[in-house]
Amino acid sequence: MEIISARLVSCSADVQKCPKPHLPEYAFVGRSNVGKSSFINMLTGQHRLAKTSATPGKTQTINHYIIESRPDPLQRLRRGSWYLVDLPGYGYARQSLQQRKNWQQLIQSYLQQRKNLVYTFLLIDSSIPPQTLDLNFADQLGQWQIPFVLIFTKTDKEKQNVVHKHMQAFLKEMEKRWQHLPPYFLASAKKKTGRKEILEFIQEWNTRFQAIA
Repeated sequence: MEIISARLVSCSADVQKCPKPHLPEYAFVGRSNVGKSSFINMLTGQHRLAKTSATPGKTQTINHYIIESRPDPLQRLRRGSWYLVDLPGYGYARQSLQQRKNWQQLIQSYLQQRKNLVYTFLLIDSSIPPQTLDLNFADQLGQWQIPFVLIFTKTDKEKQNVVHKHMQAFLKEMEKRWQHLPPYFLASAKKKTGRKEILEFIQEWNTRFQAIA
């Protein structure tokens, strides 16, 4: 897949105010310091698309980006549109309890009500051991029957044997409660690791979405 353009079209504090659900949609969610904005910028090839910050919790609304892409750079006439959605992070302790509850309710409402949501990408920090918050959120997605993919971020922050150890530990924890594990990718915003594979995954599901639309 080749990304032609990407732009922000909506910032919604209410799921009912999100754009019309007529395009395939992919949501990205994770703990507040998982590097989500940097990852989104890497994936779209636009360094300033999602605002990055040294302070976690920057994203506080459901942010819709419309992406124009083509399956193959050589097929100049074949274009497609889809939504990339940046959801608020979870687990940011410096916000008030009520604010965290509001974000949690917003995320839950979006995930359960958005009919054109194809897949949710759950970002996991591979530079640290498995976190209970992430495992619980994965379990919650399963309970809600939301199809999701794991993306292990920050793979450039530690030695590869450490990254592999943390990733395998996370997957082993999931195996204790899951019969089948979800798909997963390794990613680095700095080195652009995983970009090609993730975009190919999205393209495959865009094609499936269009076939049944």
